[in-house]
Formats: sequence, structure tokens, C-alpha cells
Amino acid sequence: MKHLPTLILSVSLAIIGAPHFASAQSSEEDSQKESRIQMWLNDQDKNQDGKVSPDEAIRQMKSNFNNLDRNQDGFIDRAELGQLADRLAGNRNRTEENRSQATSENRNNRQQNPAARSASDSVQLIENIAYADTNNPRQTLDLMLPKERKGEASPVVVFIHGGGWRNGDKERGRNRIEPFVASGDYAGVTVGYRLSGESKWPSQIHDCKAAIRWIRANAEKHNLNADRIGVWGTSAGGHLVSMLGTSGGVEAMDGSLGSNNQYSSRVTCVADFYGPTNFLTMNATAIKTARLDHDAADSPESLLIGGAIQENPDKVATADPITYVSADDPAFLIAHGTMDPTVSFNQSELLYAALEKKGVEKTFITIDGGEHGRGFPPKTTELVEAFFDHHLRGNQTSWSDQTIQAVAIERRR
Repeated sequence: MKHLPTLILSVSLAIIGAPHFASAQSSEEDSQKESRIQMWLNDQDKNQDGKVSPDEAIRQMKSNFNNLDRNQDGFIDRAELGQLADRLAGNRNRTEENRSQATSENRNNRQQNPAARSASDSVQLIENIAYADTNNPRQTLDLMLPKERKGEASPVVVFIHGGGWRNGDKERGRNRIEPFVASGDYAGVTVGYRLSGESKWPSQIHDCKAAIRWIRANAEKHNLNADRIGVWGTSAGGHLVSMLGTSGGVEAMDGSLGSNNQYSSRVTCVADFYGPTNFLTMNATAIKTARLDHDAADSPESLLIGGAIQENPDKVATADPITYVSADDPAFLIAHGTMDPTVSFNQSELLYAALEKKGVEKTFITIDGGEHGRGFPPKTTELVEAFFDHHLRGNQTSWSDQTIQAVAIERRR
């Protein structure tokens, strides 16, 4: 059985809220930063001495421990956590600014000339690799390689971003994948795909499967383990990784993009975070504070399909992961918040039930009170690590379905 991952620390660091005056904004940001620091200490400081040792640190901190330990005293203390929070918040702001300023011409140039650079002291990043033999900047992936490998061929963790199939970028996955790669145990890939404003279903899954085939085709070149590929996605990305898991060998979903069609697009294991699984039922099971009318013609699901979902049930069925569940599907780790206002918690219940009926290995992590990617405690990240370590590295671990209490959710003003 498996477990579920969730929110990564860098995402938790996002500083939100927009008070009217700079002084009020600064005060609120300081308060939010302090609450995050305390949450990390509560989660990792096992002996309650006010600092984190290498043994206490989870992988996200362990893999970069020496850099975080600025005074090199062998611990990460509150002040050093504060410096980390400031750096990550600044990186996030700069990334958003850079994204808004990037032109399509610049993206095309980067795609045509993949660049290798250092993502950290431990990770080499090769950006914008075309996986479908096209010049479309959306049909590219970023490859992250460990500078020091602990094994021979590295198993691969693949991240697919969310954004309602109409927004988002593969860069969103780097912070989630980098700790795995920095450990030396894995290589990592973040995948871009065509959004619904450019191309309708099943283009998105065709892109993702072409990316998996590219990994296998280039495994020897980059010293990757082609037999050990795990996928992880959130929201729309959770939907796409679930599709990768359940539609293995389905020709209509495989597509024929690129020059690597002799390779399989099957994956070893799937970590699905709050992804839709049965579009036609999304409104019926939504909570009272739901934000979307999923049946509307302009909903993310309808825009993906190319028409109002209730008027196109046959095409919708081709996009539902539960349509394809079979006994030979890979192991699943499912994580979802009970108070998700965007994708109802029942969507994961439906997938779990379908997997159970076919005897597929699966684990359901319930975040009690969690919302759409919000309120997920750091413990969920440890579960994701154990899930991939078990299925991709052969570290024998046992676990079961479990419920984790959500952490306090900061409200936007």
C-alpha cells in the first residue's frame, strides 16, 4: 500500500495579503513568516530544542542542509529558517516577474537551444528540451540531474503542473522535484503541455505520454532507470498523472507524438493530489463554498473538452481517469482535502473505489479540513518521499490509508 504527498515547504512560504499601507503589509508579512517558521519547528524539531538537526530534517531541508546552516554549527535555528523564508519569498516574486516579462520569442529561443545550468550545488538543470520534435515551447520538459549519484541509473520522479489545463508552467514543479534530485537518489523531470486555449483534449495526455517516452528513449544518455518512473501532479496535473496511470496501453490516449513511439508510456507509480476523476459528477458533490460551476460552458473542464461537459458525455468519458482503471494499473497515492472548494473530495473517493474494485494497490491520504492545495502539513511530503522510495528505489515500507489534520489556512484579505 502507499501514502500521499502534499504541500512542499517552498509553496507554504508564499506570503499573501495586500494591506493598504506598507507598514501594515510589512507587519502582516512578518507575522505570517513567523507562523511558518514555528510550524516547521513544530513538525521537525523532535526534541523541542528550538532548532533542527540533520537527523530531524525532512528531505527538503536535509538535501540542502549545509547551505541552510549559515553559521555551520550543525543545526538550522530560527534565525536561519527566517533567512530561508526571506530567500524563497524573494525567489517566488522574482519568478513571477520574470514570467510576466518573458515573450514568446524568448521562450522559442530557449526551447530551440536547451541550456544546462546549475539549479543548486547538488543539481544540474537542463531546460526546455523538446520531447515531441516540435518547436512548440509548451511541448518541452526540464531535466534535473544529481551532480553526485548514489546509484548507477537514477529512477525518475516526474512532476506535472496544475492550473485548470488553461494556466500554469512546468517551472512550478522544480521546487517539488529538486529535493529528490539533490539527495542523489533520483533524477527529476517537470513537464509542460499544451493548454486548453491552444488545443483540446486529448492533446494534453498525448503530450504527457510523449514526455514519458522521451525519458525512456534518452535513459542511457542521461543514466536514467527507464523501468522506474514515478509521476506526481496537483489538481489538473493530478488528473493527468492519474490518466498516465490508468490509460497505459490505450492507443487513443497514447497518441503518436514525436519519434519515440517504440517506447512505452507506462509509469511505475502515481501520486495524485486532488485531481478530477469524473467530470460529470463534480457539481453534484461540491461543498457549499464551491467556487466553480463545472457544468458551465466556460468551466475548466468544458474548455478542456471543447463544449459544456453535460452536453458531451461521450467525450468527457475519454477524459475521466476512472474510465480506464484495470487490474494492471500501477500503485496510486491519493491525497485530498475534505474542504476542497475547487475539486470536491469525492473525486478522489471515486478514484479510490474504482482502483479498489480492480484490486489495484492504492493509499488514500485524507487532509481533514484541507482545501485546494492549502492546509497540507509538511508530513504529507514525507509520505510522498516514502511512496517513491518504496516503488522506485525498493526501500520496503508499509503504510495504510490515513487522515491528517490540516494546518491553519491563512486567509486572503
